[in-house]
Amino acid sequence: MSLEKIEITLPGNAMISCPAGTTIREAIAIWDPEALAGAIAARINLNRMDLSYPLPDSVALEIIQSSSREGLQILRHSIAHVMAQAVQEIFKGVQIAIGPAIEDGFYYDFDYAESFTPEDLAKIETRMNEIIAADHPFQRRELSRAEACSLFNERGELYKVELINDLPADVASVSIYSQGDYLDLCRGPHIPATGMIKAFKLLNIAGAYWRGDERNKMLQRIYGTGFADQETLAEYLNLLEEAKKRDHRRLGKELDLFQVNEEAGAGLIIYHPKGAILRTIIEDWEKREHQKRGYDLVMGPQILKVDLWKKSGHFDHYRENMYFTEVEGQTYGIKPMNCLAHMLIYKAKIRSYRDLPLRFFELGTVHRHEKTGVLHGLLRVRQFTQDDAHILCTPEQLNAEIKAVVDFVDYAMTVFGFDYEVELSTRPENSIGSDQDWEMAEEALRQALNDKGLAYDINEGDGAFYGPKIDFKLKDALKRKWQCATIQCDFTLPERFDLAYIGADGEKHRPVMLHRVILGAIERFMGVLIEHYTGASPVWLSPVQAIIVTVTDSQIPYGETVYRDLREAGIRVEKDFRNEKLGYKIREAQVQKIPYMLVIGDREVEGAQVSPRQRDGKNLGSLSTGEFVALVTEKCRNYQ
Repeated sequence: MSLEKIEITLPGNAMISCPAGTTIREAIAIWDPEALAGAIAARINLNRMDLSYPLPDSVALEIIQSSSREGLQILRHSIAHVMAQAVQEIFKGVQIAIGPAIEDGFYYDFDYAESFTPEDLAKIETRMNEIIAADHPFQRRELSRAEACSLFNERGELYKVELINDLPADVASVSIYSQGDYLDLCRGPHIPATGMIKAFKLLNIAGAYWRGDERNKMLQRIYGTGFADQETLAEYLNLLEEAKKRDHRRLGKELDLFQVNEEAGAGLIIYHPKGAILRTIIEDWEKREHQKRGYDLVMGPQILKVDLWKKSGHFDHYRENMYFTEVEGQTYGIKPMNCLAHMLIYKAKIRSYRDLPLRFFELGTVHRHEKTGVLHGLLRVRQFTQDDAHILCTPEQLNAEIKAVVDFVDYAMTVFGFDYEVELSTRPENSIGSDQDWEMAEEALRQALNDKGLAYDINEGDGAFYGPKIDFKLKDALKRKWQCATIQCDFTLPERFDLAYIGADGEKHRPVMLHRVILGAIERFMGVLIEHYTGASPVWLSPVQAIIVTVTDSQIPYGETVYRDLREAGIRVEKDFRNEKLGYKIREAQVQKIPYMLVIGDREVEGAQVSPRQRDGKNLGSLSTGEFVALVTEKCRNYQ
């Protein structure tokens, strides 16, 4: 009796016919054996599957290559399993928790009585290489919840039992993966066998609460990274070393920009004078550019009654990230976002279609409850300021408004010297609003991106709870990606707050709201800027643009005159009139990454000039004070 034939559609619409039960690997081999070289998994009807999966029906099949973004994620997840196996084989009694792939690598959390050390990482890597050399296949099987719980209970894996027990009631079975003697609870997919792992490195050890909750037990987390080949891994490790030199926390201290002080509280930034100047430069630029584009500056309070947060949906969908306080028996929410006050401004009077679009802009300080373990200098904080704006417009104006924001983001990235990539994030599971509203919102964002001719990736299920969004991920000097600008399209909150305008027909209509930021959190953007420029900001952004350096004490009176003239001209200038050697003072200024050192000796005093030296050591010759002011002014005008 012959097996039923099924039709497999492969890349390029190639078709093959094969018996039902043929594995994905076998189907690819029939079509093109060479395509198997880099294949590590496949996508069938949007579901990622192992190459060993037997195909029961006719399907369209996409090959996932190890070099692709999706393939790299699967590869890294598989390396995490190999690491967990090695850890359990070396350190008896270790319990495994969770081990996902992340943006630049992977990690696994372990419960172990003793502390892992950096020296242990080398031992783990050695055992991992032995597991890889054994070329164990990754094997999947399905078990009922009861069978899986029994299996992991027998193995003493209590974290896995908890994960299974916490699954929704309608989940009847789970998938288990094994390689060699190692067993793990996992959805998969995985690479075909451990031998496909060619390049990995374990990086560091950190603490992590089980499930990210500080009320739970502290586990030990081992981080690593992996790539499809050794060359790419070497490039990445070199970037990590360069990133250490650029760490904004170190530079922030060396350049006297800011501090995070435990006496004040974790995740709270204290700006020193130079850091406050840098922030002010950025914020002043923001205000000017928004006003040029027809935005109105507004300001909202830091706390609003909890009933308002319930009305918006934040209380149900975001309260774990919020802080609350009580005033005279009334509960208030400390704002994590600025949108509510902006809607109240809109509702302050009757609006006509002739008034729209309205663009409300606020450099709004917000507070969000971030876990201690994720706080990171300026990049992840509990109090921050967003360049937040809300555009309220008619549905007919929506396309033009989205494109105008896209243009604004593009201009900002050019000014600050960043390339960027674009993602369209769609509806998450935890969301509010009708299907129709979500479809209209997603289509509006998609159409605007298409109209602008921008390439973009789809980030399924990562939209805000009230609407889909466009995310702009800027790329710094090390090609690292940072989430900053975003545009969120919201049909839902205007409905909840009963926002309306009087249309040309004299009837009430509902406006659409765009939530958007250009730079995002100012703190985060500053952190990225500091690392992007290694602290050596362009002249227009430098907290100190020039420092006056005298050769001897006899030049101090003229130095004071130059100092006063430059300050009056708007130049951010300091002076170093100490009785120190000139070379020492210049080196100190270079360490502080000041763009210009204005050397004043007897010749400069006699000629009423200054001799600027750039921080890279280049001398610009003798200039009058006015000529130097013109030089700096021109640099600032051109954002250099």
